Amino acid sequence: MESAGVAAYVSRKKVTRRAFLKYCALMAAVLALPPSAIPAMVEKLQQGLRPAVIWLSFQECTGCTESLTRSYAPSIEALMFDYLSLDYHHTLQAAAGEAAEAARLETMRKFAGQYLLIVDGSIPAADNGVYSTMAGRTNLDVLRECAAEAAVIIAVGSCAAFGGLAAAAPNPTGAKSVEALMAEGRISRKPLVNLPGCPPLPLAISGVLAHFLTFGRLPDLDDLKRPLSIYGNTVHDRCSRYRYYQDEKFAEHFGDEGHRKGWCLYKLGCKGPVTHNACFIHKWNQGTSSPVEAGHPCLGCSEPGFWDKGGFYRSLDAEAISYSPVAESPDEAIEAGRQLYEDNCIYCHSADPTGFKTVPDKVPEVLRAGTVRAHRSFQFSDDQLDILGKYLNSQQ
Repeated sequence: MESAGVAAYVSRKKVTRRAFLKYCALMAAVLALPPSAIPAMVEKLQQGLRPAVIWLSFQECTGCTESLTRSYAPSIEALMFDYLSLDYHHTLQAAAGEAAEAARLETMRKFAGQYLLIVDGSIPAADNGVYSTMAGRTNLDVLRECAAEAAVIIAVGSCAAFGGLAAAAPNPTGAKSVEALMAEGRISRKPLVNLPGCPPLPLAISGVLAHFLTFGRLPDLDDLKRPLSIYGNTVHDRCSRYRYYQDEKFAEHFGDEGHRKGWCLYKLGCKGPVTHNACFIHKWNQGTSSPVEAGHPCLGCSEPGFWDKGGFYRSLDAEAISYSPVAESPDEAIEAGRQLYEDNCIYCHSADPTGFKTVPDKVPEVLRAGTVRAHRSFQFSDDQLDILGKYLNSQQ
């Protein structure tokens, strides 16, 4: 791909500097970075350093690529493809056959030890990997070759991260995740980040790439190698139906009165209480909605083995539920409110809320009304809004 920096690109496409700064601010917020990180992100992205990227697709459905192309706010996908050099991608590349493979090998030779390797889809490992091949070679063999000189590996989607649908019992192809193959010594061990989901959120993909381009390292990860900024909380914690769960108002059947009124979907098999993802914060289709908000129970698709754990309409055991309870004491309410403020508000407002311009008692009212466009993406329950107000009051 022809080399060109982001600064030149945004000028050519008539993307304003204001829009570009908003993009960088959004990426910082997605990654739970402090406001001080925004200038660093702007500077790095404008330098036009375009790392080479090889994207390998194995046992998958192309949903992860579809998710990537639906990044937004504004034209994130266009910006990404300009500040990254996407040298190899089955679905998006123009070349085919020998020309495509020659491009991959040339990138590996020219940028050995520097290129980013993105993998989506699980890797069949049974019977020497014969169940899926490309260019006459098994997926396992191609991955082994590409991983050897990669700087980092990003496993996009639940199939690459945990095995996904292809690894569901009885797993006839012996489908494995990237990490499992590393643990077995079948491919080189490299810095790895998992971005599970079926598919993952568009901003999870673009956010991790922006973080690596800015800081030269992967973001902070949990014990499953997922970015904490995206997967640190459960779907249940941020669910707009959360208050109905606490009030024990549940939809019993699809289309019944409770379902039409937006009540909790727990009894319909919702896995939100044990699923870590930011669906309710960043949503889908340019922030329009999420599956649970649209009336479908969470399948738990960003957790290991979700398919075999009854992702479709099998209720959780009561003791498996993990959620943030209602604060019973004033101190607990203030601490819970502080966490809400630091998780969501400090990217636009000061980390010190003592100078907050809006009267604390009015903050829950403003957020409930949805009159401020920048706040419409926040889906707090009534209880969460109340404890946020209590925290802000305590700081005055």
